[in-house]
Amino acid sequence: MEIILHACEHAFIDTLKLIPFLFVTYLAMEALEHHAGKASEAAVRKAGHAGPAIGAVLGIVPQCGFSAAASTLYAARVITLGTLFAVFLSTSDEMLPIFIAEQAPLDLIVKVLAVKAAVGMVAGFAIDAVLRALRRDKEHLRIHELCERDNCHCNGECAACEEDPELAYDYEHDEEHEHDHAGVSIAKSALKHTVQVTLFIFLITLALEVLMGVVGEETIAAFMAGNPGVSVVAASLVGLIPNCAASVAIAELYLDGTLGAGAMMGGLLVGAGVGLLVLLRTNRPMRDNFAIIAGLLAVGIAVGGVMTAFGVTL
Repeated sequence: MEIILHACEHAFIDTLKLIPFLFVTYLAMEALEHHAGKASEAAVRKAGHAGPAIGAVLGIVPQCGFSAAASTLYAARVITLGTLFAVFLSTSDEMLPIFIAEQAPLDLIVKVLAVKAAVGMVAGFAIDAVLRALRRDKEHLRIHELCERDNCHCNGECAACEEDPELAYDYEHDEEHEHDHAGVSIAKSALKHTVQVTLFIFLITLALEVLMGVVGEETIAAFMAGNPGVSVVAASLVGLIPNCAASVAIAELYLDGTLGAGAMMGGLLVGAGVGLLVLLRTNRPMRDNFAIIAGLLAVGIAVGGVMTAFGVTL
């Protein structure tokens, strides 16, 4: 019972932090859906070419909210796949607070963040370049598809319009009321999206917290340190766990000397946090999500493996 109560507390707090990020993201997307035409879509695409650089910089901020927002924006194809990878790979989650709390050297913190941001940018630009070469980078915005899948009636009427269809007709042709009508619809749809995704994240986070409480961080430490030859793979697999406990464990094990720099970096690179949960919840087809997760794992193992093979330290 103690484990369950502790898990509920942590799941509630972790999920609560995400709500502002999710709501603002959905609010922006709904506004784009209602007001953007082909010109706006072209502008979004043009800005997207610099997306990996911007995403990599935003990702190092110690909040998993950016990765959650990036997942939602990618599901709607507002940002590119490369930008999504850049955010995921650079996301620091709880690593930075742990390093600061443990009074890790400032140069170590800067190096870790710089490596994560650099890997995110390189991988992001490379992915976007490949997609452009294959002519697979031209996708229409999918905001409306998200609305239909969640049955949120984004293009529906407000309560007054539902009661009086003629009022809805008047709104559509009356400039004086059109703006207010759209504003109510946008806010309502954004709120509904936020509630749905927040509930999903809370339930999954709760299950993971219970699992971590039962298994224990000691078991995780033994799993990663038991065989130095596979520590990079082990740390990367643990890093995929969409929970802040994973990044906390990896950071602490590195500071304790249990993990080498390569294994630590491999685990932290794939640690996209709850962004992965939001991706699984919002993006379709599902096989693309598995491919993205496999890609993250491949990058983490590759970078960590190279660092370990060449004895790179931070």
